[in-house]
Amino acid sequence: MIKDCKELRDFENNFIKNEKVDIMKNFKIADALYKEAVALGVFPPKDPLDDIEIDIKVAKVVNSVPKATKKLKDRR
Repeated sequence: MIKDCKELRDFENNFIKNEKVDIMKNFKIADALYKEAVALGVFPPKDPLDDIEIDIKVAKVVNSVPKATKKLKDRR
């Protein structure tokens, strides 16, 4: 159980700051995920416009995150 949330948050922030971006590792992960999706038969979709409404809703939520995060940082 986490007893000190501030200590955990500080640890996570320091970890992120000190973690080096490994672009090749990220590409390998993305490639593996793509291959798995193809193997499972879920990608590419049979109809690209199927469930487009869900994609639009997800995009709206994702695009609103930086604005909400900035507002939270401004409050502190």
